[in-house]
Amino acid sequence: MARCVLTVFFVVFMSFDHTGSYALAYVLFAAAAVTDYYDGKIARERNLVSNFGKLMDPVADKVLMVAAFVMMMRMPELHLPGWTVVAILGREFLITGARSLAAAEGLILPANAYGKAKTVIQMVFVFVFLALAILHRLIFGAEHLEWLRFCSMWGIIAVSVYTVWSGAQFGWANWKALKLHDAA
Repeated sequence: MARCVLTVFFVVFMSFDHTGSYALAYVLFAAAAVTDYYDGKIARERNLVSNFGKLMDPVADKVLMVAAFVMMMRMPELHLPGWTVVAILGREFLITGARSLAAAEGLILPANAYGKAKTVIQMVFVFVFLALAILHRLIFGAEHLEWLRFCSMWGIIAVSVYTVWSGAQFGWANWKALKLHDAA
């Protein structure tokens, strides 16, 4: 739940086109990512794995990541094509819908290795490109944006492709549990 609260403040600070505000948002994003790591670690060490945690942990990850991508689209230093963010959002809505469908049947579909890797890849993208955008502002101002815009564009394309692929892996792994083979 801390990630969801931190996400609200992250969005607030990302809403202001100011280097200091972006830096504060970066710190909040880092804090949210740390809570994700320690939440899982503590739950495993103390055997506190619950159905609530299995459902809410991936949702909190999705809320944080989607907020980061949407807010980063606004930054002039970066180029995140809208279709890449829509692809990421689509995957996240489909997986959340599949989990809800399964939960209605009494099943819990936890994140698999591909989904966990997807979250790490997405977080690394945000860490790297948000930091680069902030540093670029501090060093170059509004000049020489081409290299950063080019790298962020190809980076988010790679992230979105892996995100969609990990969603397909989730679907294939849970096809029968979701009773999708019965659909006409």
